[in-house]
Amino acid sequence: MTVSVRDRVLQIIAEQVVLDVSDIGDEATLEDLGIDSLGLVEAVFALEEEFDIEIPFNANQPDQSRFDISTVSGIVRAVETLVAARTV
Repeated sequence: MTVSVRDRVLQIIAEQVVLDVSDIGDEATLEDLGIDSLGLVEAVFALEEEFDIEIPFNANQPDQSRFDISTVSGIVRAVETLVAARTV
């Protein structure tokens, strides 16, 4: 069975915050989940490694980047977009 991008992103975030995936809502912010700047860096590295993508350095500024990290669903959409672009 293939794991979806969304499911894997949620697993990575859950590992970073030591929560069950079921405890992570789509509209949760990184602040809601208790992810600090170090946790964010670790999550970014984990996502880049897992999906063989490069997350823009200004991802924490959604108005300057297509990678939106303001919510869990934003992160999922952005990773899906980068994965799709990689396979084209």
